[in-house]
Amino acid sequence: MRSIKQPGVPVTERIQWVEARGRAFSFRLEAGLPLLEAARRGFAAEGFAGGVLNFGQGALGPFGYVMPALSKTGENAAFYSDTYRPAGVTRTKLGSMTLGSRDGAPFFHCHGLWTEADGKASGGHMLPDEIIIAEPFEVQAFGVDGAMFIVEPDPETNFKLFGPVAAASIGARTSGRAFALRLRPNQDFAGCLEAFCRAHGIARAKIHGGVGSTVGARFTHGGVTEPFATELAITNGTIAPGASGALEAALDVALIDYTGGIAEGRLIRGDNPVLMTMELVLEALE
Repeated sequence: MRSIKQPGVPVTERIQWVEARGRAFSFRLEAGLPLLEAARRGFAAEGFAGGVLNFGQGALGPFGYVMPALSKTGENAAFYSDTYRPAGVTRTKLGSMTLGSRDGAPFFHCHGLWTEADGKASGGHMLPDEIIIAEPFEVQAFGVDGAMFIVEPDPETNFKLFGPVAAASIGARTSGRAFALRLRPNQDFAGCLEAFCRAHGIARAKIHGGVGSTVGARFTHGGVTEPFATELAITNGTIAPGASGALEAALDVALIDYTGGIAEGRLIRGDNPVLMTMELVLEALE
């Protein structure tokens, strides 16, 4: 399997996880608000301090983002491009967000694909402090109670990254078991989730959110993304018994690579290692 050497020593625990409780809901992002504040309000209205969400078509402007890029210093295996600030209204095609905390304040990690006002199709990593909602739109969210995604230094990748930590319950209304996860580098995305479910007695699960990166990508439709640095959003994900009865993860994703190449589809199981990180919430259905 492909792998990318990281600057730091791998830690023993390859999946960072916290078991919690959670619930799915939807809410409307209101025009004129910063995207970060609108997301925070939507979760707070349902009694949650954080969680994950997915969205489709939306309108954002002003808008700021970065793309994946090669590292100029060698201090990281890959890095970010300069900041892009397209004029006018940017219209999203899809996206996925983790909402948590950095330095004690709300913060998000969000990847997506979009079309800029001049018609350019692009994607990447949205910047929390540079985005305003231009028109109202709906999002699909999953709040977690008992866990929180917190930005912390990660010596392995030499980045500050979101990871789940245990948090006191705030009494939000929930509907079932949920696991806040962060997958560490150089392990197959699908295989990692399948093994986690087997280890925790989960027969079926649904993925909510999903923000991270893979070492290029290999798709079931035959498509291949060769450039190794990507920014990826999960658009749909399940873990369930396959034809043989063994658990199989079905992971539909969208990504952009550091050359600007865009790809969408279902990842091949066993051939898509995590590059830097993958954050998501796993809802246990059985």
